[in-house]
Amino acid sequence: MPPKHAILNGRYFFALFHDYVLSQNPSHRAAAACRRRLSTSGDYPSRSLRSYTVSSVRLRKESLAPQTHYEIFPNTLFSGPPPEGPFVIDTRELRKEFLQLQAKAHPDRHQGENKARAEGASARINEAYKTLQNPLLRAQYLLSLRGIDVAEDETAKVEDPELLMEVLETREDIEAAEEEAQLKPLKERNEERIRESEHILTAAFKSDDMDTAKEEAVKLRYWINIKESLDAWEKGKPVVLVH
Repeated sequence: MPPKHAILNGRYFFALFHDYVLSQNPSHRAAAACRRRLSTSGDYPSRSLRSYTVSSVRLRKESLAPQTHYEIFPNTLFSGPPPEGPFVIDTRELRKEFLQLQAKAHPDRHQGENKARAEGASARINEAYKTLQNPLLRAQYLLSLRGIDVAEDETAKVEDPELLMEVLETREDIEAAEEEAQLKPLKERNEERIRESEHILTAAFKSDDMDTAKEEAVKLRYWINIKESLDAWEKGKPVVLVH
């Protein structure tokens, strides 16, 4: 957890936000300690630290800015993206860190030009959280880092007839349900499918097998779509599955 004196506000938001992100990495802790020693008064941040921080951010703006969504959540995703870090992540811890960061970045806590900067940071945090908390969006994002686009690729479809038949049968079962209780076994089976896909994606990203990762990400798109249809079920409502 960041120290109490790292509460972000006003003109120091971006400087201290980046310092917080970097301070979670052991290789940057010595530098962080040096910056803390710049403060000689009882108040934080001191004038010398403010001056250092502002000039530091100007000089290191590009290097300090998070390069991937993973760097925005250093407490939860300290190992980074695969293959160094795991594909499956603790979404509860991710949400906890997300709420902490958003509380600090909320535009209502800032004024003037700092408000606009905070809005930008808040949007970046939101985008990163939305992407990483969803296994499908996470897989698509990781593939995009390697130059592989399956999110917008209309040709990325599954040619497995058995899988397509399973998808169609599941859609029919959802549409035929008379009450929500009948969806329970369908939900349980679909959660198994999602876990199986996550297991395959974990192995694929760990071994740098992008072909398998791409293929499984396309399959996972079907299972997530079924999950969304189950969650939004209404009696008699048609089920539209995205292929």
